[in-house]
Amino acid sequence: MARIPDQFRDLFEKKAFASLATVGADGTPQVTPVWVDFDGTYVRFNTAKGRVKDRNLSRNPKVALAIQDPDNPYRYVQVRGRIAESTQTGADAHIDALAKKYLGQDRFPHRKPGEVRVMFKILPEHVQGG
Repeated sequence: MARIPDQFRDLFEKKAFASLATVGADGTPQVTPVWVDFDGTYVRFNTAKGRVKDRNLSRNPKVALAIQDPDNPYRYVQVRGRIAESTQTGADAHIDALAKKYLGQDRFPHRKPGEVRVMFKILPEHVQGG
């Protein structure tokens, strides 16, 4: 496991979007902007079950993401690793916490009827910042 250096941890507290790269069924990369947080061990993001990220990660748990500092676009952190856990347990509360962080709203306002949320936990293996 790689450690996220202290000088980059603030990026996980800001309203900074991460660009998340997964590997598609044909082996090509797929990149999506996502909301993220860091719990001290795992970088976490959330999606709905059945979306492209969810399908890609069920086949291949390898991921990379980069977060660019919204206050200084030349400052960033890149995390490469693998999904250590994907769970529906706590995923609704997690997306609501991310909605609070990114939108200032207590509940995620874009939930669709019947949607099942999944929280993914990335175990960092390589971390690089600039």
